[in-house]
Amino acid sequence: MTTVPASVPVLRWAAHRARLHDDDLATRFSKWPLWLSGEAQPTLKQLEDFARLTHTAFGFFFLPQPPALALPVPDFRTLRDEALTEPSSELLDTLYLCQQRQDWYRDHARMHGLPALPFVGNATLQEAPEAVAQRLRETLDLSTEARRQMPTWTDALRPLIAKAEDAGVMVMVSSVVGSNSHRKLDVGEFRGFTLADGLAPLVFLNGADSKAAQMFTLAHELAHVWLGATGVSDTQAGQVPEQQTERWCNQVAAELLMPLAELRAAHQRNAPVPDEIQRLAREFKVSTLVALRRLFDAGYITRAELWQHYRDEQERLRTLKERSSPGGDFYRSLSARTSKRFARAIVSSTLEGLTSFSDAFRMLGMRKTATFYEAARELGVAA
Repeated sequence: MTTVPASVPVLRWAAHRARLHDDDLATRFSKWPLWLSGEAQPTLKQLEDFARLTHTAFGFFFLPQPPALALPVPDFRTLRDEALTEPSSELLDTLYLCQQRQDWYRDHARMHGLPALPFVGNATLQEAPEAVAQRLRETLDLSTEARRQMPTWTDALRPLIAKAEDAGVMVMVSSVVGSNSHRKLDVGEFRGFTLADGLAPLVFLNGADSKAAQMFTLAHELAHVWLGATGVSDTQAGQVPEQQTERWCNQVAAELLMPLAELRAAHQRNAPVPDEIQRLAREFKVSTLVALRRLFDAGYITRAELWQHYRDEQERLRTLKERSSPGGDFYRSLSARTSKRFARAIVSSTLEGLTSFSDAFRMLGMRKTATFYEAARELGVAA
């Protein structure tokens, strides 16, 4: 049987990048240890299977060393003050898919003569975050009081997404790559990203994060849109990022979700800090870390108290058991994963014969025509 001279360093790199252990690979590929030692080589079919398993381009295996893969957009992440590792295939493939969707929607917008969105890039880092937060509030027609009346964080997040979409921003929320439930996104790697564009601004939220955290990430990424700054973020609500752009976007997001004036009116001075941040988080539908940071911003706690409670709250959050949410209705999740604005546009375009079914299926994560037509009915673009 003909074998292929696959590069051992690239084999190791691909396995590590896909988070696959040697024991698991040896079960699937019996000669895996021999491939690594150079005593044996995979067959063409085995290498093709390994490439699919690790989501690695087949041609990479003939390079002497692993390729240096970089994000196709600016990287604003600073994870725990550690040097950032190479982006995972999950993050890269999610970015590539969203760029394809954005490219399609930009062409769609031009074809239909849609005007450029005036708010994209109309803010600068030199402006006061409070002033920009107020502009966001006015453009999106947001009401802090209305959000405070919502019973849950999920109930509060949904209309915030809808308001952003109504304004022209495509908001996509998913915890997996495309519609592949076997390729989960890691919150430890990124929480969201923005692809700024005058005609087709796109915000992606890592759906594996909590709803409270997604709320802050969405506000942070909307600040990126107003700034016109494309990039991947790891938004830490309670921390102060080193990068000016991230620090400014955090300040805009905090003021948008929890205005200092309203915090001061709601604050109970004699309440213990752990109890108070829980209460404020429930009232404003933010995370406890946002509430804690805002208490510091308002001058109610010292910097030493901020970091002490921040560490305690992070530890408390780490010990909470993750609750798995039900899968939900496919067609509702389709709107969340791909943006209702995008999904309606591409489904309509396909029904009109302007976009091929294969392109629509690829960008929507579908395989069956029956599913497409049912989605068209659910989205209100077909009877």
